[in-house]
Amino acid sequence: MSQDTPAGPATPGTLGWLGTGRMGTVMAGRLIDAGRPVTVWNRTAAKTEPLATRGARVAGSIAGLAGCDVVFTMVSTSADLEQVTLGEGGLLTGERRPGVLVDCSTVSQEVSAKIRAAATAAGVGFLASPVVGNPDVFAEGKGSFIVSGPADTYRLVLADLERIAGKVTYVGEQEQARLVKLAINLYLGMMVQSLAEVVTLVEKGGTSREAFLEFFTGSALTSAWIRRRSPELVTRDYHLTFTNELLRKDFDLGLGAARALEVPMPTASAVYQIIQSAIGNGLREEDFLSLYEHQARGAGLASVSE
Repeated sequence: MSQDTPAGPATPGTLGWLGTGRMGTVMAGRLIDAGRPVTVWNRTAAKTEPLATRGARVAGSIAGLAGCDVVFTMVSTSADLEQVTLGEGGLLTGERRPGVLVDCSTVSQEVSAKIRAAATAAGVGFLASPVVGNPDVFAEGKGSFIVSGPADTYRLVLADLERIAGKVTYVGEQEQARLVKLAINLYLGMMVQSLAEVVTLVEKGGTSREAFLEFFTGSALTSAWIRRRSPELVTRDYHLTFTNELLRKDFDLGLGAARALEVPMPTASAVYQIIQSAIGNGLREEDFLSLYEHQARGAGLASVSE
């Protein structure tokens, strides 16, 4: 929470959650565990079952969420968000609409602004609230929200945002949260590729991944993310958190924003081509830590688990 944004009024009553994939399930589950009444919907109904067993009500259609005070959405792409909000039977198209729509997806600023305009015209508050952190991080209560939208709407839902995440940062009245999230994911992709390169270099020179990462994670150059995931790099047993395909999508959006703002991004542009090459070589659905595999192959390294 930013220091200049005061706490808000009482928490709204009923909550809806649209999108119960890996991340959405964990986030909605935190609300349920906090005793909040949650109604869930997902295009593949079977994915709502884990939340139903924990006490969530399952809606038969998107319209079943329309009567909720606040609806959270967590979908994969800009097109998905347009469909569930503005498409046939969408959240903003019926006679009944939620009071507030909180979108947690990573989508373009342009689509976010389009949905914000439609929500405003329909009398619905809209917050762009993309997340930072994978499902494991959110399960531990250590995830983060970046939020932008009307300050009074933000104050209204702040308590529920804090039930889901360990850190909530308000960054502005419009679409600022979208660009901040894209910047974070651009940096994350560049960081992982940089790590893959230096690990491959020392490994081919005769130092084990385990020895190098033991040193690196104890140095001033490390991060909590690297400390958490370096054991997977040693064993090459990657826990799926974020696929290369989704990373490519965010690089598409981030580099598009950079072009619109006339900001040169030479490093990010190079990493984008590496991600594209990794996908073309069969790593589309692998966790993006598998960029190491692509780097090792390019170096002619016979990589084995340690």
